[in-house]
Amino acid sequence: MATKHQYAPTKTNLNKLKDELKFAKQGYELLDQKRTILIMELMRLIDQATEFEERADALLASAYKALRDSVVANGRLNAYAQALTVNIESEIVVDNRRIMGVSIPAVTTHFVDHPPYYSGYGAGSALDEAVIAFKQAVQLMGRLAELKIGIMRLAHEVKRTIRKVNALDRIAIPSAQGQIRVIESHLEESERDMFVLMKSVKQHLQKRQ
Repeated sequence: MATKHQYAPTKTNLNKLKDELKFAKQGYELLDQKRTILIMELMRLIDQATEFEERADALLASAYKALRDSVVANGRLNAYAQALTVNIESEIVVDNRRIMGVSIPAVTTHFVDHPPYYSGYGAGSALDEAVIAFKQAVQLMGRLAELKIGIMRLAHEVKRTIRKVNALDRIAIPSAQGQIRVIESHLEESERDMFVLMKSVKQHLQKRQ
C-alpha cells in the first residue's frame, strides 16, 4: 500500500518541517523539565501532607484526652457549661500561589481570643489544654487541606504534562522526522534526474555542434 504524505516534496515544505521539528524538540525539552519539577514538587507536598496529618492526629488525640480529663475532674455538666463560655473568633484566609502555572491554595487560620472564658475556680488546666490543642489542630487541618488540594491539582497537571511529552516524543517528532526523510529523498531523486537530464542535453548539443 502506498504511503500518503501530508506535504508536497518541495524545499519550502522541507524548511517548514525542519522548523516545526526544531520547535517540537524545544517544546519536548521544556515539557520534560516541567514534568520533572512538578513531580519533585508533588513528592514534597505528599511528604508534608503525611507529616501534617500525623501532627494533626496527635493534636486531636491530645485535645480529646484533655477534654475527657476535664469531664472526669469537673463532671460532664460543668465541663459542658465551661466549654460553652469559650469565646474565640476564627478567620480562615485562602490565598493562591502558583507552581509551574498550577494554582495552589495557601490557607492561613487566625484566632482572636476573648478571655477569660470561664471562672478559674474548679476549671482546672485540662480544659485550657484542650482549647490550645484544638486551636493548633484546626490550624494544621487548614494547612493539610491546602496540601491535599495542591497534591490533587499537581497530580492532574503531571498527567497532562506526561500526555503532552508522550505525544511529542511518540507522534509529533517521529512524524516530522519521517516527513523530512521522505521529502529529502524526493528532492535528492529529483536532483539526480535533473543532473542526468542536463548531462544528456549537454551531450546532445555537443554532438550537434
